Amino acid sequence: MAPSAIETVTQPIDQLTGDERASQLKKTVGDRPLDVFTYGPHPISGAQVDPVKQVRIPTFANPLDERAFRKLHAAACIRWLGLNGYNNEGAGGHVTVRDPIKPDHFWINPFCKSFKYIKPDDLCLVNEEGIVQPEGAMHAINPAGFSIHAAVHQARPDVIAAVHCHSLPTKAFSALGCKLEPINQDACRFYGDHSIYENFGGIVLAHEEGRRIAQALGTNKAVILQNHGILTAAKSVDAATYLFGAMDRCIEAQLMADAAAGARGTETIKIGHEEAEYTRRVYTDEMEYNMFQSQFEDVVRESHGELSMLSGGERNGYDSFPRPW
Repeated sequence: MAPSAIETVTQPIDQLTGDERASQLKKTVGDRPLDVFTYGPHPISGAQVDPVKQVRIPTFANPLDERAFRKLHAAACIRWLGLNGYNNEGAGGHVTVRDPIKPDHFWINPFCKSFKYIKPDDLCLVNEEGIVQPEGAMHAINPAGFSIHAAVHQARPDVIAAVHCHSLPTKAFSALGCKLEPINQDACRFYGDHSIYENFGGIVLAHEEGRRIAQALGTNKAVILQNHGILTAAKSVDAATYLFGAMDRCIEAQLMADAAAGARGTETIKIGHEEAEYTRRVYTDEMEYNMFQSQFEDVVRESHGELSMLSGGERNGYDSFPRPW
């Protein structure tokens, strides 16, 4: 079984090698565009002649198939968050994915139900007014989750999915009023691509508070909610979930490094601007999707048949070279 919900496909022989990709990125100015999905997996390791297989994000001829795919992957992502302890704050935490048929609607996890057992049919479809729609589960949703995520989806048409949960490291870090620092390779993924919402207006029941959070997110992939936690946004629910887990662990690492440095009377060593920016720009939207696919396989295998590797209707991904950034 391939570690993805799609069939692996043949790698184009003329795809850039690692050396070529690095050279290209270092010469290119600017980041990936918001208005298109940037394709491209990890570069190949050398001048490949014999075809190799790789995991790619699929495309769809039928929007109903794409809806099923997004719901399957959303359910798997929610289960992964639950299995990793991100559903231990009562009913807090919410994951949304934009509907491909009704793009002003999004799917969200039902309120007060365990993350660990979510299935695609459990997800609720909600419109911009917060009305739960009969195409999905007719179940109450988290009103704070709706206020935040509705504002993000409205402000950012490029955002397909957003993730927000409460974790111990992010709750501690969000009280410091500082950004994640480039102290390791993984943290560089967020270098210059996250912001801080410097206000806490209580539980986000008011829509205006959600709009302020969306404004603070801006065009970034993540926002630190002061005295609250973090929110990540991406062009697939897999990527948004991967980024949430990655940022949470980077924050935990920074808290540990800062504590150790303080005890030693030193400062942490930061990666330079040029290297940090280059590392961030390596990641395409498809690569961020790909980074979660081993976890997707874990969740599907551990579901004992409740979830499947394929939703139906997936077509092979494709390359779009050269990319405009």
